[in-house]
Amino acid sequence: VQLQASGGGLVQAGGSLRLSCEASGRTSSYNLMGWFRQAPGKEREFVAAITWSGGSTYYVDSVKGRFTISRDNAKNTVYLQMNSLKPEDTAVYYCASSRWYSGTYPRDFSSWGQGTQVTVSS
Repeated sequence: VQLQASGGGLVQAGGSLRLSCEASGRTSSYNLMGWFRQAPGKEREFVAAITWSGGSTYYVDSVKGRFTISRDNAKNTVYLQMNSLKPEDTAVYYCASSRWYSGTYPRDFSSWGQGTQVTVSS
């Protein structure tokens, strides 16, 4: 499966952005879509994930209540709505797909899109 992420940009603290990740190829082989982020000098961090089938969602504690992951099966697209953004949310955001039904580690995901930069100014 190929993944194309978009929607990053520069926003002030408290603002919002929506990231999109369009999947193409053998999407039926993958059950879980996730978003990760990586700030300079830090390890890649799990942000959120959603199953294609039932819409089960998973979030890292630091984004709960601010970020919402959703999917549009007809468009093979997963979204990450990010509200109340903070400077510490600044990172390159990656979408990824997994054959598993749950997972929060990069090793659980086998296909990755290119990153999209999110910068939150204070």
